[in-house]
Amino acid sequence: MSALSAERAIRTTRWSDLVDAVRDAGQYATTADAEQVVRVVLSALGGLVTGDERVDLARALPEEAARLVASRIPLNRPLTAPEFVDTVAARTEGATPATARWDVSSVLSVLPELVGDELVDRVLAQLPSGYALLFGKAELAPAA
Repeated sequence: MSALSAERAIRTTRWSDLVDAVRDAGQYATTADAEQVVRVVLSALGGLVTGDERVDLARALPEEAARLVASRIPLNRPLTAPEFVDTVAARTEGATPATARWDVSSVLSVLPELVGDELVDRVLAQLPSGYALLFGKAELAPAA
């Protein structure tokens, strides 16, 4: 990791800033609603990200969010994006696949601004195709 990447990976965002960004992105009625969504989505994400990307993501997130990512035991196999959304739906009372997708996108789409595009691109490189849109990024298909 370059010195610039290491510097960027230092926590610069507070928990309240992360929750507020998600509340705005997802248009949640209350801060408590946004906070619950952040907890569920980041906990689920923690099961997917491994290696240096996991460490750097935890370093770049506020301490409370870092604990959510770091406390999860990585899964044996990566989930597809739809499986990930289904996992979030199963952990959220009253969620449907559509509301879970909204929740996932509301959290993941704020991460590039908070932790940097370079780190998000590294995380995406670990995940199966289909996740980029959840992070608010275009997913380029390889040329045929």
